Amino acid sequence: MSRKWTFHPHDASAIRRLCGQLKVSPLLAQVLIARGKADADVARRFLDAKLGDLNDPALLPGIDQAADQIVKAVSDKRRITIYGDYDVDGVTGTSILWHCLQLSGANVDYYIPCRMEEGYGLNKAALQQLHEEDPKRLVVSVDCGIASVEEAALARSIGLDLIVTDHHHIGAKLPDAQVLVHPRLPGSEYPFGELCGAGVAFKLAWAICQRLGDGKKASPRMREFLKQAVGLASVGTVADVVPLEEENRVIVRYGLLTLKEQSSIGMKALMKVAGLMDKEELRADDIGFSLAPRINAAGRLGQARLAVELLTTDNPERALKLAEYLNQLNDNRKTVERRIQRQAKEMVAEHPEWETHKTLVLAHHDWHPGVIGIVASRVAEEFGKPTILIALREDGTGTGSGRSWAGFDLYTGLASCRDHLLTFGGHKAAAGVKLKATELAAFRDAFAGWAAANFHPTADDTQLRIDAEVLLSEVNYRAVQELERLGPFGQANPQPRFVTSQVELAEPPRTMGEGDRHLSIRVRQNGTVMRAIAFGRGEWAEELQAHHGTFAISFAPVISTFNGYNKVELQLIDWKPAAASQQAAG
Repeated sequence: MSRKWTFHPHDASAIRRLCGQLKVSPLLAQVLIARGKADADVARRFLDAKLGDLNDPALLPGIDQAADQIVKAVSDKRRITIYGDYDVDGVTGTSILWHCLQLSGANVDYYIPCRMEEGYGLNKAALQQLHEEDPKRLVVSVDCGIASVEEAALARSIGLDLIVTDHHHIGAKLPDAQVLVHPRLPGSEYPFGELCGAGVAFKLAWAICQRLGDGKKASPRMREFLKQAVGLASVGTVADVVPLEEENRVIVRYGLLTLKEQSSIGMKALMKVAGLMDKEELRADDIGFSLAPRINAAGRLGQARLAVELLTTDNPERALKLAEYLNQLNDNRKTVERRIQRQAKEMVAEHPEWETHKTLVLAHHDWHPGVIGIVASRVAEEFGKPTILIALREDGTGTGSGRSWAGFDLYTGLASCRDHLLTFGGHKAAAGVKLKATELAAFRDAFAGWAAANFHPTADDTQLRIDAEVLLSEVNYRAVQELERLGPFGQANPQPRFVTSQVELAEPPRTMGEGDRHLSIRVRQNGTVMRAIAFGRGEWAEELQAHHGTFAISFAPVISTFNGYNKVELQLIDWKPAAASQQAAG
């Protein structure tokens, strides 16, 4: 399905008014208006967001009780175990709480489940083992537990104190833990419900620091810790793809400023192997494409504990070894992903009968359960269908990961097929499943059947929202630098997207990267020539080469740095022949 381009109406008088009120360029003013910030006060608050804009931790449901119990446990010398999830959000959230409690003099350790053996969330066997090792132990979950009803009941029955901190989907029944900390608990009036797990952990650490200070303010030492913790929280926030609005945007904005200067030894080692220490300033993309994948690789390949160790160690030599090992795991992960993606495409080609299905369910015995989610996202985008990839196991079961497309409600679709599944969970855009291999075909048909009856995507569901139509000559270094004030960019706050028409190729297109996956072109318009790159769109090279005449491109401008020299490049999002783009704009 060709993507529909939707333009925000150009209002010259509103642009002039906002330019005068804010003293900004017309380009920035137009993007602000396109994103619902035509009012000068609203726009100013957005552009000048401050740390002081963060909500008081006391507003977060359950946080006062949780902080009080944790501080008392520290005072009573009880062992406190942080039970974190194995993804970046869980790893960074666990590290935040560990640093906080370590500085408080607590007897603290952490437990990270193995993705392949224990799966997501609290684990009964692990809770039982933790209790047997120390019956007086307090367990605090991070980024998991709100759906662990049976596990919380077990903890209650054996006398294990459990505090749950989470941000995930709340089911019909809440777990019976000592305390629940969650921004969207029933009856909650917390002003912002989209914190990630690390964001919730940061708020809990803040509340603990207040209690260890004078009750309202943390001590100078703990205030310094909280600045470092904002950096960790920013990594979790970007990696978990929560909306970069309101509190999340503030956390990432200030976290990016503190990451290089006030990070732990381990985070600095990770930034070094990722090649980020020489950058003048960090962007959300540096987290999303450099730091997060390296942390995530550990969890995806069953070694998330090493990622937490990296972020908590005070040994520089150990930190560097761990960072280099995570870097190697990440390289391994990329190799595995490419193989799975190739096999998935071959599988679709071998089954033409699936062409009529509005969904894809693919399974293979050689697939690694830790990386299929990433590949599912790429397959969904390539084939334009919600996709579930399943890693079949020797015990006759399969573990799957799914990604949505065009607004499909993945969770509801899976719920309709629950008779064919052992377990499932997640939300509208991403979900996980477990099933018996013998149910695979029946599940595939049932899932496709539900989609046939309930999923009718239109061009509006995949539309590309454009902030403004511009000339290439307007996208200069100074203008793009000013647009950075809108950042950090990510979910719900994407980089400014523009369209320019009547461009032509300045030279033949070429592919680059392993397997010729990416596209590089140079485009010309009225004497202005710029480079544009489309990641994962190597197939466009042949299409563009075959196209005769001018065309239109939609893109996000970025500042690229090479050998100390900065220049503007375009991240190509889509392209259309000139006639098609005029029709879409009209």
